[in-house]
Amino acid sequence: MSRSRRIKLQVFRATIFILLGAFFLLPIGAMFEFSTRGNSVTAPRTMEAWAAIFQTADLVKAIPVSLELALITSVGMLVLLLPTMVWVRLRLPRIHRIVEFLCLLPLTIPAIALVVGVAPLYHWIEINLSDSILILSFVYLIIVLPYSYRALDAGLAAIDIKTLSEAARSLGAGWGTVMMRVIVPNMSTALLNACMLSVAVVLGEFTFAQLLYFENLQVAIAYVGLVSAGTSIAVSVASLIFAFTLLMILSFFGRPRERVAREEELLPGTESRILPLRNSFIGVPDK
Repeated sequence: MSRSRRIKLQVFRATIFILLGAFFLLPIGAMFEFSTRGNSVTAPRTMEAWAAIFQTADLVKAIPVSLELALITSVGMLVLLLPTMVWVRLRLPRIHRIVEFLCLLPLTIPAIALVVGVAPLYHWIEINLSDSILILSFVYLIIVLPYSYRALDAGLAAIDIKTLSEAARSLGAGWGTVMMRVIVPNMSTALLNACMLSVAVVLGEFTFAQLLYFENLQVAIAYVGLVSAGTSIAVSVASLIFAFTLLMILSFFGRPRERVAREEELLPGTESRILPLRNSFIGVPDK
């Protein structure tokens, strides 16, 4: 690539980055500015709205509950979706399109229709099993399926799971070992992307919790906004910063593994690294 073309490409990338940064950061900056306003036009800036986050009982209760819901939904999504997708690709490739259609189906159904459909079921669960807000994770698992499926499908498409699984099975590995020590390490970035999307969807969900009479973070923000607009805006900014921080951590998490993999491809003597892996599968101790 010529020097002039490389400079033009860098300028183009910087321009796109600045435009996208302004598109996202200007509204967040305006929200932060609003949350620090005083009671009058001439009043000095204050952080009372931010301090009130930890003094509002509804918010203090809703924040950990929403994080628990995000964690339960992410784990449940991986336990349900990843083995199913791997098994379909290995053993039942003909129903791949059917599984894809079922996972993407929640995108075509309005949230209000889903709530009306699951409301009788949740009423029975609250009476006979539990009235904890954590039971929302069942319906959240449905609404995160389309986003998580696409992330996991991209990760599975990037590796040859059939060859990897057959090689591991020929060395004596069970299906649990194949899943945890062969497939999962090779698509760690896709797993993190799927979890990140699940967390983002759960933390921003309002309709199901409101109509099923539960109080998660978004419902608590809506209630606090009726009393103190500054505090509700401060919580919204804090949640956006939290999601942005998770995204940045995710973007840097997968880079070392990719860099090490490239270095191992360039370095000679990689056979010495393959032998311990083969021995771990068949149960032979390293010498």
